[in-house]
Amino acid sequence: MSGALPPVLPGPRRIVTSHDSDGQAVVSVDGTVHSSKAYTGHRTGTFWASTDGLPTNDNNCLEDGGARQVGDFGLFASNTTNFIYSDLGPGVRTPMHRTPSIDYNILIHGELILITEDGKETHLKNAGDVVIQKGTNHAWRNPGTEWTRWATVLVDAKPAVVNGQELGLFFGD
Repeated sequence: MSGALPPVLPGPRRIVTSHDSDGQAVVSVDGTVHSSKAYTGHRTGTFWASTDGLPTNDNNCLEDGGARQVGDFGLFASNTTNFIYSDLGPGVRTPMHRTPSIDYNILIHGELILITEDGKETHLKNAGDVVIQKGTNHAWRNPGTEWTRWATVLVDAKPAVVNGQELGLFFGD
């Protein structure tokens, strides 16, 4: 791809509910989640991260989970869940990577290609398309002419084991 990328997508709106001092449900946060640059053509933002183990005690915590940093790469850590979004510019491909987690990915805007370790490419074309990653090596590529966006919930999991070999964290090409 040549030339400059088109403007990034606006940050999504995030609404968080909690309880007031009388126990009534209220909206405690209503605002935009801005993204930060992961690398050229790839931006991420955090909706919420629970970092105190599972089950979480976030229902009884005033801290904004959207402000928490999870792990070294901002993706996952032991005993956490992380709800993020990713924006990928046209023609951009992520490096092949794997996390020891179950990842629930939901396409929100644009098109996205899932690339698995065997080289197979699976084209996601419709908002609402879902990919469930079970600790597998994969990459993403945006085949479109506009930015694409997907949301991901990463849940800590035991690493996949194949033929007695544990397949843990991997960030490669």
